Amino acid sequence: MRSLSDKLKSMGVKVGARELPPPAPRTEPHPIEQVVPGRFQATPQGEVFVVETTYPAEYRHGQAGLWVTASLQTIAEWAGEHRIAAGDLEHFVFLDTETTGLAGGSGTYAFLIGVGRYAGPDFRLTQFFMRDPVEEPAQLLALVEWLQPCETLVTFNGRAFDVPLLNARFITNGERSPLTGAAQLDLLHLARRLWRDRLPSRALSQLELHILAASRTHEDIPGWLIPSVYFDFLRSGDARPLKNVFYHNAMDILAMAALLTHMANLIDDPLNGTLNHALDWPALGKLYEHLGYLDTAAALYRRGLEEALPEATYWETLQRLAFVYRRQGNLAAAVEVWRQAAEGRQIYAYVELAKFYEHTARDQAEAARWTEAALVDLPQCPWSERRRWQPDLEHRLARLRRKLQK
Repeated sequence: MRSLSDKLKSMGVKVGARELPPPAPRTEPHPIEQVVPGRFQATPQGEVFVVETTYPAEYRHGQAGLWVTASLQTIAEWAGEHRIAAGDLEHFVFLDTETTGLAGGSGTYAFLIGVGRYAGPDFRLTQFFMRDPVEEPAQLLALVEWLQPCETLVTFNGRAFDVPLLNARFITNGERSPLTGAAQLDLLHLARRLWRDRLPSRALSQLELHILAASRTHEDIPGWLIPSVYFDFLRSGDARPLKNVFYHNAMDILAMAALLTHMANLIDDPLNGTLNHALDWPALGKLYEHLGYLDTAAALYRRGLEEALPEATYWETLQRLAFVYRRQGNLAAAVEVWRQAAEGRQIYAYVELAKFYEHTARDQAEAARWTEAALVDLPQCPWSERRRWQPDLEHRLARLRRKLQK
């Protein structure tokens, strides 16, 4: 009895895959090398596509150049990393990745790794692109070679995202990450310190627009769209939409370099007249106060109080100035500032004046007067402030009255 296979063959039906023609090769009508000018770099692990761009010394990204000329000493102190100021600028590397997912994780690839560095008078930007996940070993190997030597790594949110992601990719490929030994400067954290009161968002795109006065062209693409663009490329082989991703990555790196230049100019000598926004004065005052440079902090606070600050910022700056004076041991100056704040019904100022007169000046009557004044004005304050201050004020006044009756 003939089998089903024999019957199918007698009818002209081919069984199995041996006699089938080979599949047509995948066509890529728009491969990456025809969309973005670059070259293929050979490595022991295969090829990787590399794009290189040079920006001359005169290039400016908005209002800032790319070369840092101001001292990085204060930034290094703030970051807690002395190597940032001690190192050679040509050993700085600016790094940004474009990934298959924005949440990170072990299954996330960095399909495009952009790095920039100073080279002579120029700024050189290099982008390593992974056409397929099988090219990751070659991509990482080319990156390792490029990074030599890297002493300081500059990123934007890289400490939390880019660097851990790349470290994980190196480990997955059985390699030691070249990023672990470098000093790290994450500009996002410094941007938050400087501009949290000035800008509602400290995203790099917002800093680029509002701090650097730089705008991108229509070639840019929102970051949240980038993973889907890469997945579309893997399916179709059409690299044309990736041109916008390369542009986005390049602009991020240039923005970081320009932002570091601007920050260094701002922080290195803040009293030389380069500040052009009222809120920058108290922001820098806080930074210098945090670092313990109280004379500079006081000068910045005083200068800020001359500007048209928002009301809440004005009173906060006045309070910080008084506390700086107190830390310096200049109680006379602190008392004058507290008196000024008391005129604005700042309850803390009444309390500080009461403490001063009770414990330092030994004037119990004056201390009681300031405590009573605070209790008179306290009902005009928000409920949370009344709840905070009233028990202490009532207790203080009762104690002072007992002292006065003796």
